[in-house]
Amino acid sequence: MKRRVAVMAAAVAAGLVLAGCGEAKESGGETGAGGVEIVHAMGTTTVPAAPKRVVVLDTDKVDTALTLGVKPVGAARAGELTGWPTYFGAGATDGITEVGVLTEPDLEAIAGLKPDLILGSRFRQEKFYAELAKIAPTVFTENVGKTWKENFLLDGKALGKEQQAKDLLAAYEKRAKDVGAAIPDAAARKISLVRFMPDHIRVYGPESFSGIVLGDAGLGRPDRQLLADKDDKRFDKVSAERLTEVDGDFIFIAAYGEKSAAEQQKITAGPLWSTLSAVKAGKTQVVADETWMTGIGVTAANKILDDLTTFLK
Repeated sequence: MKRRVAVMAAAVAAGLVLAGCGEAKESGGETGAGGVEIVHAMGTTTVPAAPKRVVVLDTDKVDTALTLGVKPVGAARAGELTGWPTYFGAGATDGITEVGVLTEPDLEAIAGLKPDLILGSRFRQEKFYAELAKIAPTVFTENVGKTWKENFLLDGKALGKEQQAKDLLAAYEKRAKDVGAAIPDAAARKISLVRFMPDHIRVYGPESFSGIVLGDAGLGRPDRQLLADKDDKRFDKVSAERLTEVDGDFIFIAAYGEKSAAEQQKITAGPLWSTLSAVKAGKTQVVADETWMTGIGVTAANKILDDLTTFLK
């Protein structure tokens, strides 16, 4: 009788363990194998609870990993850029191996790093997902830029840093409000965001990364850059002949790579640029593209807030 009771008790206990595992799987919590199930743009993936060898395939994920104290073993770079972000300070990116560019990750190089987690985005690397997932557990966010906060939280969860990510994002949002409150007439200031590309000029709208940061600070934007008639409110192109469309009460200027910086110098030295009201008033500032445009994370966002505090008085 005692033996039968013992067997039944063991069976019940086993059933409870299995049930617990089933609940964890359904809720996206920790699994019985010590991993965590993450629901993401490509499905559901079990990742290590505390990944140690992480490869990241977009610039926002470089910022996210370093912000959360995880140095990637490998990263893809943006096509026009060389090296890694400098705004984390000396030594912060030492030892990161380049694994191709955002739109063409080097699968062989990634496999050679023996990662235990790969972070990417469906927008950039969807066609590589199946091959990447064979190398290591792979988590993809859906988009880039306009969903940067959601991406930060999802990637933070995959990195085993969910609560830290929530806390840092909340701290940034509070700081953005405080920074905006300290800027005179913030809502009435029409802040223009202009970026020089190798073959065109862009103005950035309210759903771009830097545009969202300006919105979090409560700053106004020129009507042209609200992109009210556009489905994609991240950015719009402007020709050099239509430079008047980039005007505002204050213009922040960035350039993507060396070719773009050369084009920026050429155009801003031209006669049409000098006719802009912000230029006449001395209300322009060249800022770092790596924070304002390609950073796309909490640390980069805080660097933008630093610039707003410095230049908008």
